[in-house]
Amino acid sequence: MSSNCTEVVEHALVLFLLSGSGFFRSVRETNGLHSEFLLVVRMDASTPNSERRPFSIKLWPPSQNTRSMLVERITNNLSTQSLFTQKYGGLSKEEAGENAKEIEDAAFASANEHYEKEPDGDGSSAVQLYAKECSNRILGVLKRGPRTKEDGDLVKAGKIPGPHETFFDISKGQRAFIEAEEARELLSPLKEPGNSYTKICFSNRSFGLDAARIAEPILLSLKGQLQEVDLSDFIAGRPEEEALNVMNIFSAALEGSILRSLNLSNNALGEKGVRAFGKLLKSQSSLEELYLMNDGISEEAARAVCELIPSTEKLRVLQFHNNMTGDEGAVAISEIVKRSPFLEDFRCSSTRVDSVGGIALSEALGKCAHLKKLDLRDNMFGLEAGVVLSKALLNHANLTEVYLSYLNLEDEAAIAIANALKESAPSLEVLEMAGNDITAEAAPTIAAFIATKKSLNKLNLAENELKDEGAIQIGKALEDSQGQLKEVDMSNNLIRRAGARVLAHAVVEMPEFKLLNLNGNFISEEGIDELKDIFKASPDLLGPLDDNDPEGVDDDVSVMAGWVSLPPALSKLQLFYQ
Repeated sequence: MSSNCTEVVEHALVLFLLSGSGFFRSVRETNGLHSEFLLVVRMDASTPNSERRPFSIKLWPPSQNTRSMLVERITNNLSTQSLFTQKYGGLSKEEAGENAKEIEDAAFASANEHYEKEPDGDGSSAVQLYAKECSNRILGVLKRGPRTKEDGDLVKAGKIPGPHETFFDISKGQRAFIEAEEARELLSPLKEPGNSYTKICFSNRSFGLDAARIAEPILLSLKGQLQEVDLSDFIAGRPEEEALNVMNIFSAALEGSILRSLNLSNNALGEKGVRAFGKLLKSQSSLEELYLMNDGISEEAARAVCELIPSTEKLRVLQFHNNMTGDEGAVAISEIVKRSPFLEDFRCSSTRVDSVGGIALSEALGKCAHLKKLDLRDNMFGLEAGVVLSKALLNHANLTEVYLSYLNLEDEAAIAIANALKESAPSLEVLEMAGNDITAEAAPTIAAFIATKKSLNKLNLAENELKDEGAIQIGKALEDSQGQLKEVDMSNNLIRRAGARVLAHAVVEMPEFKLLNLNGNFISEEGIDELKDIFKASPDLLGPLDDNDPEGVDDDVSVMAGWVSLPPALSKLQLFYQ
């Protein structure tokens, strides 16, 4: 947007907020003014011109320039002659200025809090609330009257109340580069004396070197009060050298802060990036949450993290999702886990960890007795690591969510894990073990586990080979459990009509149930009709069946089909299999 057009928008907003009569109009008239304001802006933006193109405008938040203009207008409204000052009395210019700043601060805080809850709109409702709050507070100040004097000093008749903002967030909207001038304006609220910000989020905006230099003194001034810092995805698209310099600037500026939470995800850090944050990481001894997801955390980078963080004794959340950590990297991460006795939420999913790393992580997790949420999905632990993990799970009485899909566990490890969870985790709510080559052999153990879990609300066993035999056993366990189930996923399990029927009857009457997924199985057309009839009173509870194959043939049936076509010499076998 051009500077001239920006000026038009700014002045239009101020005119909308403060009418020329010297005071706010009624809420009904204010809404009308809002429509007029949008019309002015849209006409200016879309008037046919070879040098002008239509653009969209987000009305919130107002710039610092707009806020300053509004304070000036409020000051005039409180101190110059009008219908209201004649009725209630006006204030001195000095006192009006002080009150105007307090009014605008409180109104902005309320409107911004409203906008944070509805961040996808154009900000119009926040602007209306901003206007309404200012109007009410101006009237309140005038009714209250001037401050009185005691002992020669002005005594306030009560500071105008308003919520203290603690969260500063620039992540809303589209991803975009941020350069020096925009950074100066965007970060200006962080420079206001006495601000209460304890949490900042710079995610989704890519900082260049000049913007980082604008942010540096601001962060230095705040680091004594900051508790949560989110720098995820804040250097996207920058050349490596510039990105590393930006990370070094932020790291040095925040060094020594006492953070509770640090998020460095989505920055393609690698070892160089991790070490660029070395000053910040080394200074942290009270971290409770650390997020390093999608960061290119290789073996070397994992070792750097392990080396740079001096203490993890207070760590409760540790997340490494979607990295290229591998076995050796997992060994390094396991050292961090060992030093984190109060860990409650551990995620190391999609990190290319094989058996050796899986064993190391599993053994380390055995020391984390406070674990509530465990996510190891999409690795290649295999049978041996799965069995070691089952032993660790015996120590976790507080587990509520366990995600173990696509770990290549097979029946033996799946049985060991189900037995361990049956003995521990009395409050387990979620279990996912999809894609683990689990067959009907493990079904009795899984069924016995289900029978003991009255809090279980989500069960995902998709992409296994349970077939009808396993589905029937699990279905009967679900029916007998009388639990709080909301979702069951048994898709892609070679299930036919009989197994599908039992599963459907098991869940259809559950009061809290939301979804049964049986897609990708081998249910006959008659079976599909039967399922739809079972769920006729609540069809939304049955998931789509568009990938079902009524004529599906599994491996065993393929073998039998081969026998059927054998030569006449094997006709007895042929008759048997027919």
